Amino acid sequence: MARIFLPFLPGLVAICAVHGIFMDSLASKKLCADEECVYTISLARAQEDYNAPDCRFINVKKGQQIYVYSKLVKENEAGEFWAGSVYGDNHEDSMGIVGYFPSSLVREQHVYQEATREVPTTDIDFFCE
Repeated sequence: MARIFLPFLPGLVAICAVHGIFMDSLASKKLCADEECVYTISLARAQEDYNAPDCRFINVKKGQQIYVYSKLVKENEAGEFWAGSVYGDNHEDSMGIVGYFPSSLVREQHVYQEATREVPTTDIDFFCE
C-alpha cells in the first residue's frame, strides 16, 4: 500500500491510503493531443481479440471501438502500445477502464486531433489498482 501525503492546512498533513502497484514502464515518452493527455486522439476499431497480460493492459474483442488517448513512443525492441478505453453499448463492463493495447490490433476510424505533443511518461501511467 502506497501512502500519499497531501497538504491540508499549514502544519497539518492528510494521509490517503492507495491500494495498488507500480508496474514496469513500457516507454519513457508518449504522444498526446495536448500536454495533459486528456483529449481523445482518435476512435479505433479492434481487428482481433486481445487478452490483457497484466493490469496495465485492457481486454479487447474484435469489432469493439476504442477511444485512443495516448500513443507510447516505441523504444528499442519493445512493441508499440497505445492507451485507450473500450467504447460501446454491449461492453459496459469494460467502458471507462483505460489501459494499453498493441497498436497493430486496431485501425483508426476517425482522428479527432493529431498526437503531436511528446510528453514524458510518469509512474502513474503504469500504476495498477
